[in-house]
Amino acid sequence: MGTQDKDIIEYFRNLDRSFFMDVDKNLAKWDRPLSIGHGQTISQPSLVLDMTLALDLQPDSKVLEIGTGSGYQTALLAKFSKEVFTIERIEPLHERAKERLEEAGFKNVHLKLSDGSEGWSDHAPFDRIMATAAASSVPRELLDQLADGGKMVIPVGGEGLQELRLIEKLGEDEYKSTVLEQVQFVRFKGKYD
Repeated sequence: MGTQDKDIIEYFRNLDRSFFMDVDKNLAKWDRPLSIGHGQTISQPSLVLDMTLALDLQPDSKVLEIGTGSGYQTALLAKFSKEVFTIERIEPLHERAKERLEEAGFKNVHLKLSDGSEGWSDHAPFDRIMATAAASSVPRELLDQLADGGKMVIPVGGEGLQELRLIEKLGEDEYKSTVLEQVQFVRFKGKYD
């Protein structure tokens, strides 16, 4: 385990999940997903950590996050990347996450209210992409916005269990896909639900 991984784990252990919740704050220490309203959840902490470590963040990484949600995962990405571009489609969640991340002092997070299934082409390519909603297939738009040598973590599949995949871009239209584990995420909305 490298120094960056150790630092991520240490920061994660000290990141107060309840700060990113408006209800059920007393349940924040439970290792399970919890509702944040609007049919969305804050992921279980152990999965947030696993997905973050799988991305292999670097200090100069430019990261795209699909599904800001409460901002919990965003905070972890932002702490260990140069910039995070994060997209949320539900306005009350977008606004609340923006408030939290500003209050926490993050200056390297750019938020957008939009359907994330098509990514954020204005700022592509991205070194890393994190999707926190399950797509029926890996969105072509996200593959196209991944830099050569870049990595994407995304849940893929239908209702019920999905495969959490690590996609690595080896070159133009050349990708390696590895199944990391079985997961259950809320569904992508838009083109890939």
